Amino acid sequence: MRVLKPEWLKIKLPSGKEFSDVKQNIEQHKLHTICESGKCPNQTECWGAKTATLMILGNVCTRSCMFCSVDTGNPEQVDITEPLRVAESVKLMGLKHVVITSVDRDDLLDGGSKIWAATIRAIRRHCEGVTLETLIPDFKGNAENIQRVIDVKPEVVSHNLETVKRLTREVRIQAKYERSLQVLQMLKDGGIERTKSGIMLGLGETDEELFEAMDDLRAAKVDILTLGQYLQPTRKHLPVAKYVTPEDFARYKQVALDKGFRYVESGPMVRSSYHAEKHLI
Repeated sequence: MRVLKPEWLKIKLPSGKEFSDVKQNIEQHKLHTICESGKCPNQTECWGAKTATLMILGNVCTRSCMFCSVDTGNPEQVDITEPLRVAESVKLMGLKHVVITSVDRDDLLDGGSKIWAATIRAIRRHCEGVTLETLIPDFKGNAENIQRVIDVKPEVVSHNLETVKRLTREVRIQAKYERSLQVLQMLKDGGIERTKSGIMLGLGETDEELFEAMDDLRAAKVDILTLGQYLQPTRKHLPVAKYVTPEDFARYKQVALDKGFRYVESGPMVRSSYHAEKHLI
């Protein structure tokens, strides 16, 4: 039996000049966004505020996670002009804080890390004063590939745990819970000042499992945590086991703060990059 979506999860339809300007800019520069590919419920709010999470390395992922609506298959060849196009778009939009993410590129020896580094350098070169958050894949735990991101020093580096340990194999399939924690630890040990991770709720996790995941993230010295409601993107993806109430999200936020996270975003509509500019604490 499907769980009925509650009133607090209703989404506004896209509208407004700012929304249209961002959409036009993204289309003009042939960019991809997780806002669109991931069917993010905050697209209207973020684009209306002239912010967007840009997705590099194409819009086809080599992994087939059961929560994600990004297309799975054989990606196109790497576009070496993409870093400059991303930087030009960021400059044209007049952004002050930019979030960059990507699909997983397990087909590449470097996991796409060279394009990651080139994109960040291009933004630094062409967009003076812009701060950056990078939401990176796990790069299969390859230290050399992760180091390429560390070396270009984004202000925030994020890698999502996504779910609790027990559900990882079902939800993320090709990913590993412990490997994600190791990646986050490597980022912190490499000198990244602000590390960040996110967990989706409503997939069947218990409070005890969620609190254990919080403890594991704190053990990896993660600074920032996002907690949001999982929404089933299509019928072929995992169903929602439960819609977590706003009251419970508030309770989880306090638990996370008590555990030592520096900043916590917790709410039904929260996604990894939601209010990302506030995480520069």
